[in-house]
Amino acid sequence: MDTNFVIDHACARLIHQFAAANDGARWDEVASLFTEDGVFARPTTPDQPLSGRDEILTAFRARPTRLTRHVVSNLLVTVESPVQARAQSLIQLYLEDEDGRAKPPLIGEFHDRLVLTPEGWRFSERRGRLVFHP
Repeated sequence: MDTNFVIDHACARLIHQFAAANDGARWDEVASLFTEDGVFARPTTPDQPLSGRDEILTAFRARPTRLTRHVVSNLLVTVESPVQARAQSLIQLYLEDEDGRAKPPLIGEFHDRLVLTPEGWRFSERRGRLVFHP
């Protein structure tokens, strides 16, 4: 099987796994998808990146309880080497606030740097930003 195809699939799976774990409020799993020194910038706060698994985990645990669904689309992975890749994707975020009221969906994008680690493919950097502002 083509190595680039395998890498592409593994990286796409990581991105979908992030969305599923985020929607499931499985914060330990979300943080584990990053390298130990990984960087994450939420689309809603792109200028406030979080650094390292511990800081990422702390930030997710501090979030208010809410129902979310992330829809990932237009996913494009670029394999740079057998151990490095880049990816970009669009995200639609549907959410309810603490009172169960639906909010307008958010449309954003992610730009990712992915690396192969002993744990498998992980985000070394995941930077988001909103494309449309409600």
